[in-house]
Amino acid sequence: MKIPTLVYWRGYVGITVRNGHLESFINDLTQMGIPVWDVKPSASQSAEMKVLLSDFYALRPLLKRTGCRVHVNTRIGFPFQMTKLKKRRFFAIGMMAFFAILFLLSSLIWDVKVVGNVKIATDDVLVVAKKEGIYPFQWIFRLNHLDELSLQLNRKLPGTAWVGVDRKGTTITIQVVESSLPETKPLLSPRHLISRTDAVVTSIYAEQGLPLVAKNSRVKKGQILISGLLGDTENSQSVVAKGEVKGLVWREYNIEVPTVQKHKVYTGEIKNKSYLVLGNLGVQLWGYGKVPYAKYDVVTEQDPLTWRSTKLPMGWMTEHVMETEERSEVITIEEAKKLGIEGAIRDIIAKYGIDSTIISRKILHEKKENGKVYMKVLFEVEEKIAEELPIAYNQGD
Repeated sequence: MKIPTLVYWRGYVGITVRNGHLESFINDLTQMGIPVWDVKPSASQSAEMKVLLSDFYALRPLLKRTGCRVHVNTRIGFPFQMTKLKKRRFFAIGMMAFFAILFLLSSLIWDVKVVGNVKIATDDVLVVAKKEGIYPFQWIFRLNHLDELSLQLNRKLPGTAWVGVDRKGTTITIQVVESSLPETKPLLSPRHLISRTDAVVTSIYAEQGLPLVAKNSRVKKGQILISGLLGDTENSQSVVAKGEVKGLVWREYNIEVPTVQKHKVYTGEIKNKSYLVLGNLGVQLWGYGKVPYAKYDVVTEQDPLTWRSTKLPMGWMTEHVMETEERSEVITIEEAKKLGIEGAIRDIIAKYGIDSTIISRKILHEKKENGKVYMKVLFEVEEKIAEELPIAYNQGD
């Protein structure tokens, strides 16, 4: 027979009918219009079939008249699920409460981000956004339309060309595009460019001012390289000297490197701590007790719950506490010398600029003593040597 509609929501049972006059029983079902389906003979004088829950109790007079007996094999459908839930009412209440809390948490704003701002302070943007109702723990349904919020923020934030507001899940992102104003250059007083160290000039470029030295000339610390005074004593003009001067400078380093190097390594021992995260709060669930390691590093792993592509303000966090230890490694004298020279080169670049170039190096003295390698190294470095010196005027000028 044809399967009735909405059988799951109405509920149905799978039964086995045996003994008695089985054919008369099936004929009576047809005459009374009781729908049955999936009728299968299972053995002699027995058959399996399915019948709606509402029609099951109507079978009693037919069974009595035909002398058949019935056994219920399966109970399927929504009414039976509700019966199970009644027996587990506390579980059902807990599930409903969980989904209710989840719905409430996902209906709040949990984070407000400001991106694209350089000159405008983030705090200033957040203050204006709060006046428009954009702040953490605000109900999402209370927000105005995003286009209207963008327009209001653009009006109330001076120095902005455009402000966009975007929402992804429980996070609001405010995109700021600042107005491009002409850069106001500071007023500079007339000045010279002088050498900040003893050097031999390798190149000089005077953008503004009068160059007083040439390539390959030796200069002393404080000597004027590009003058900010133009003309003679009778007809002179002071300017801001601009340009670039490079020179060879000699840097002497006293280097010491131990031949026993210590390194931090992981032993492989790990203790995990697990947390349930709700917003900015974390509740520890597992991993209690003191850390049994003398030295360790902690690596945090976040695993937020997601609904489709939206991150929910709850999830799991795991802290991996990994034991560390120091191990010693004996290096050769050549390796120690290489480490020391590389460290000195890094120091030169950090102090005198990334455009400094090491032209040559010479080890003046070296020795090994008390487990260390000692060296005196002379580096020949090409670097920028010019610095500014304001021009001083006498009271009578």
